[in-house]
Amino acid sequence: MFTSNVVGTEPAAQPIGVGGNPPQTGCLIVNADDWGRDRETTDRTLDCLRCGTVSSVSAMVFMEDSARSAGIAQDHGIDAGLHLNFTSVFSGSGVPSQLREHQERVSQYLLRNRFSQVVFHPGLIVSFEYVVEAQRDEFARLHGREPDRLDGHHHMHLCANVLFGRLLPAGTKVRRNFSFRPGEKSRMNRLYRATIDRVLAKRYLLTDCFFALLPVEPQKGIDEVFSIARRSIVELETHPVNPEEFRFLTGGEIMRRKGDLQIAKGFRKFSA
Repeated sequence: MFTSNVVGTEPAAQPIGVGGNPPQTGCLIVNADDWGRDRETTDRTLDCLRCGTVSSVSAMVFMEDSARSAGIAQDHGIDAGLHLNFTSVFSGSGVPSQLREHQERVSQYLLRNRFSQVVFHPGLIVSFEYVVEAQRDEFARLHGREPDRLDGHHHMHLCANVLFGRLLPAGTKVRRNFSFRPGEKSRMNRLYRATIDRVLAKRYLLTDCFFALLPVEPQKGIDEVFSIARRSIVELETHPVNPEEFRFLTGGEIMRRKGDLQIAKGFRKFSA
């Protein structure tokens, strides 16, 4: 079960076990981003899913492979959440011109500089609302259900206009900030991320920790992630279209390194 009050890399005081069982172990969820962005991304991710090294996917909509990838997800029972996209041009056909215009306004603002996402822009309230609602509706149309899990391309779901505009439904599973240990980022950076995670935890369901697969080396980094996952609920972000990540996920290295730690089948077993 997701916790909603845990910040940073420390495990929850009493993580709740799957299916109501007593908490004995943690959980490793290996999630692949950008499902449906293009055919190559979908197919490489599908290879990892077949290997049992990827638990779930974050699906993009209005992209060139969104429709085919949604069909694959339904046919194979793949756990898919919505990967909100504010910054990459929608590559699918038949994208409404009004949606493109709203997304372009949002994208220009967010990509202006690295601090844009932390500042709430009142002039873009309507555009952010339109872009989020359109993607949620399109996900529901393609996947036959509302998304119960949300994250963002380039993590822009955590920008001020989305977070403080409360554009994500309360009670849904939302990706937290990256988890860093003291010394990995500046104190101000870690304080900001911790503050945002506390805001998230009041309204959404979060994993205990969130890490990225890259860099795979040095070895002790990924091994530490696996160690944390033995006592906490950990989401590990992957991009199988990246050759290094694809080799790690399909070449047997992840199985060797994780030992007897089990990779979860997806997010679905976790609920409020």
